[in-house]
Amino acid sequence: MVITLALRSWDAQPPQVDREGAVTALETGHVLYLPHLAFAMRDEERIFLSARYSNPGSKNISFNPMTDELRGLGRGTRKEEYAPLAAMMARYARGARRLLDILLPRYQPFLETGRTSFRPAEIAGRIASSCRKDDTRLHVDAFPASPVLGKRILRIFSNVSPDGKKREWRIGEPFEAVARHFVGRIRPPLPGSATLLRLLRVTRDRRALYDHFMLDLHNRMKVDGAYQDDSPQTNVHFAPGSTWMVFTDQVPHAAMAGQHALEQTFYLPVSALATPEQSPLRILERLTGYRLV
Repeated sequence: MVITLALRSWDAQPPQVDREGAVTALETGHVLYLPHLAFAMRDEERIFLSARYSNPGSKNISFNPMTDELRGLGRGTRKEEYAPLAAMMARYARGARRLLDILLPRYQPFLETGRTSFRPAEIAGRIASSCRKDDTRLHVDAFPASPVLGKRILRIFSNVSPDGKKREWRIGEPFEAVARHFVGRIRPPLPGSATLLRLLRVTRDRRALYDHFMLDLHNRMKVDGAYQDDSPQTNVHFAPGSTWMVFTDQVPHAAMAGQHALEQTFYLPVSALATPEQSPLRILERLTGYRLV
């Protein structure tokens, strides 16, 4: 489930065979691992390698590259203290976008930049408020308040641990196997519910049928204890100083342990893929018989 690529620089020009291989790996549900690609933190940024700078009620600090807004900040700290953190996260967002433009040029005209996150808290031992919010349980990504309307979710992660901690994940079975296991239990939404959720500002946009099915799939995976224990899965580790990328709407994953990571989210229309038939949208449409967007 993990394909390794030997890039050592965020600006490196990979050979054509690596570019083609990266697209194939990602679209067929693999994690693309770059074990030698580190994100270098500056001296003034290392102070933020402490959980006290994040809100205990949040899993991470998020940054909007479009507005420079930070969310999830720790209590009792002044906003101006976070200027170096915002600058670091903006630099990571730019570096991640540059990496994708070079490594995956076919996606370049279509990529939409989402939020950046910094994760300074230890995963292991963290108590989630519910199974649905527990990211140590296998799941595919779907966002309750932010419908993606069929777009792919491509995420880049970097382990910036200063003390040698690996980022530990579990990776599950191919998306189509997951969908076949759960899709028969998912019912279409009630008529008008997507509009009502939008009017009540529960969602930022009107949910498509795709968002409904993906969110239900996400929730059913997490609450099904037998599936969590018995489904095919592999343990993988991402070392400090490494980077990896994956379509998290396609690859079942669970973050089990680790501390100090950066992450950048991108969105990509299915039409930009080399093999759109392998996308969750097309697989779900084939299995349900519905047009989902």
